[in-house]
Amino acid sequence: QVVLVESGGGLVQAGGSLRLSCAASGSISSFNVMGWYRQAPGKQRELVATITSGGSTNYGGSVKDRFTISRDNAKNTVSLQMNSLKPEDTGVYYCNYKSPPLNVWGQGTQVTVSS
Repeated sequence: QVVLVESGGGLVQAGGSLRLSCAASGSISSFNVMGWYRQAPGKQRELVATITSGGSTNYGGSVKDRFTISRDNAKNTVSLQMNSLKPEDTGVYYCNYKSPPLNVWGQGTQVTVSS
């Protein structure tokens, strides 16, 4: 099994930056995709960014020019650098690990961007 723990959420002003981190522990496969998804109250969970174990990235359209996802395979961690934050970025951010048949979610970390 795999367990994910997120950290780095908080309250920031619009235009500011935050860096989220996710640490994976357990039986980590050499081939996996990790990423970040977010969810605002009453809305569907949406893709923020994913990154494969080989380093290929994919971004949601609303964050592509502002956020950067990265990973450290030796440490089994993934990070999300969020710059130029907007109030609409507010939500609970969830770390995800996928290596079939496993699809694992972290507990979520709150990001609030004030105007």
